[in-house]
Amino acid sequence: MSTQPAPREPQESDFSLAQLRGDSARMAPHWVVPAADAPAPVSPAGIHGVVVPPSSARLIDATSEYGT
Repeated sequence: MSTQPAPREPQESDFSLAQLRGDSARMAPHWVVPAADAPAPVSPAGIHGVVVPPSSARLIDATSEYGT
């Protein structure tokens, strides 16, 4: 009878961030992302029927200092 513990599978917490980043970098070339078509611009006259609740409008209006 052996007194050695059975080998265990590595747990997620056994891997470091550096290992995860390395694995991701090696896998990245295998992932092909198709080019996305840019949506066509819509004129403001074409947007109708949008209803914004007053509370949402006030919220957006109050965030003007965070804008560009």
